[in-house]
Amino acid sequence: MKLSDLQKEQPIFIDTHAHLELEPLVLDPGGVVDRAGAAGVAAIICVGIDLDDAAEALRIVERFDNVYGAVGFHPHNAKDVTDSSLENMAELAEHPGVVAYGEIGLDFFRNLSPQGRQKAAFSEQLALAKDLHKPVVIHLRNAYMEGLDMLEQFAPFPAGGVIHCFSGNRKDAERALDLGFYISIPGPITYKKNQGLRSIVSGLPMDRILLETDCPFLAPEPFRGKNNEPALIGHTATKVAEVRGMSLKEVARITTANAIRLFGLPLSGA
Repeated sequence: MKLSDLQKEQPIFIDTHAHLELEPLVLDPGGVVDRAGAAGVAAIICVGIDLDDAAEALRIVERFDNVYGAVGFHPHNAKDVTDSSLENMAELAEHPGVVAYGEIGLDFFRNLSPQGRQKAAFSEQLALAKDLHKPVVIHLRNAYMEGLDMLEQFAPFPAGGVIHCFSGNRKDAERALDLGFYISIPGPITYKKNQGLRSIVSGLPMDRILLETDCPFLAPEPFRGKNNEPALIGHTATKVAEVRGMSLKEVARITTANAIRLFGLPLSGA
């Protein structure tokens, strides 16, 4: 059945950022994927964040027709980036199931790698992603000004990119949009005190919004504090629909088309 036919029956989503390779999801990826399918999730992008993690993510990609991959060194792991490890990650990124490079970026909230190392690894990986002709998946936390400055220095990005798990302000969103990037909305949009994110999402162009879970983290209300998984993405979509004054089916249709366009997913009829 074509995707457009499925969309007539129920909202169809794409989870553009999931960590199926992390516990507890990795203990039963088949169950996670099955529950996602029952909840209308047509595709999942599984994101690996260091060499071992990326290899595990690709093993999951190879098991399921509707799971795709993204690989890269998370800023927490920037301290482990060497010339040889970057070459190894580039080889993983050439896997036919990999549709993006990342998540890469800066995290000045936890600083698990020194900020200088984070910036160096970010620069190297932005250049690599462009050489690979892959969209970039960007992680920024407490570092939006610095990260967007670097993205602007490396622009343009012919393959596009996305600011994953967006937590910046309105100006940050505008700068990302000016770069041609998408903005990915996670479960925290449902949190009672997160009116700031809801206000920003209300003004974003719909053709630049993606949905994600970032599972097993950041479960939406009413599951906050529990393990997240792709099957819960409908709660995030429902809040986006509420904020935008749109139907859930329309939000699902547009964000699914956006994900297919950015990542070149082999899904037709969106």
